Amino acid sequence: MVELFKHIIHLDFEWIFANYNTAIYVVLFLVIFIETGLVAMPFLPGDSLLFTAGLFARSGMLNLSYLFMLLFIAAVLGDNINYWVGRKIGIKVFNIKIKNKQLVKQEYLVKTEEFFMKYGVKAIIMARFVPFVRTFAPFAAGVGKMDYKKYVLFDILGGALWIGSLTTAGYLLGEVEIIRKRIDLVCIGIILISVAPIILGYFKNRKKSS
Repeated sequence: MVELFKHIIHLDFEWIFANYNTAIYVVLFLVIFIETGLVAMPFLPGDSLLFTAGLFARSGMLNLSYLFMLLFIAAVLGDNINYWVGRKIGIKVFNIKIKNKQLVKQEYLVKTEEFFMKYGVKAIIMARFVPFVRTFAPFAAGVGKMDYKKYVLFDILGGALWIGSLTTAGYLLGEVEIIRKRIDLVCIGIILISVAPIILGYFKNRKKSS
């Protein structure tokens, strides 16, 4: 399991496919489900994983339709579980400690709440494209007891946009030789673009404080 986790973090699809064959769909499903469903696991490579999955769909190793269907279900299911954990358990989750360390950092929830204040209900959709925030957005919506019908509508729309746009982008750009050969650099670029709003927000807040 540790070995699998290491290859997931490094987006080593060739190793995963060689060792798990068609069960790679199950692996990808679980990664997206865990990232969106567990507030303690916000660091999984969601954006870059989706893009890379699209690239490998172009090569014929994966089926793009299966990817979209399964990963969309994983994203929506994970978010909804996260929402109800927030609604039923709430901030008590921040009292859970392992080896005297908080299982979940409260600062992530604070940043997510600020995100909600800035963008309102649209934050449910926009959060999909921001690492860490996308994991805490459904939890924060649950803690805030957002109307579930409204939440689930925006969540489904956001999930479809997130999964569809990144897997399709990977699939279409899979034809470009330089991208195909330098997947590692492409993934780093996606990560940097994804976290850019967080970094800019941090420096903006520091500037205001000073």
